[in-house]
Amino acid sequence: QVQLVESGGGLVQPGGSLRLSCVGSGLTFRGYHWGWFRQAPGKEREFTASINWNGRSTYYSDSAAGRFTISRDDTENSVYLQMNSLKPEDTAVYYCAAAEKVFSTLATHYEYWGQGTQITVSS
Repeated sequence: QVQLVESGGGLVQPGGSLRLSCVGSGLTFRGYHWGWFRQAPGKEREFTASINWNGRSTYYSDSAAGRFTISRDDTENSVYLQMNSLKPEDTAVYYCAAAEKVFSTLATHYEYWGQGTQITVSS
């Protein structure tokens, strides 16, 4: 059974940093592309960042570029999202997701999803 478990969410002040982690089990971690998506209240789920199977390619949304960094550690079956210079508009539930075939920014290409972790950016 495939399981993706996110952690690292919480409340942070504007300008602060957080590091999200996602541990995958029940799948061959190194064979997958990995992505982070987020969903704010009342909004559609949107792409944030993705990393390909060997870690050599990444994509970022315009809002994440320059502030967020996605990385992976196949020895830990984990993917990370380092978020710096956080803004109130970054408040959302953040989800990690795994894609076996396509390295993509589209949610429809991801077969497996975690339950999400809440990030709230507020003073």
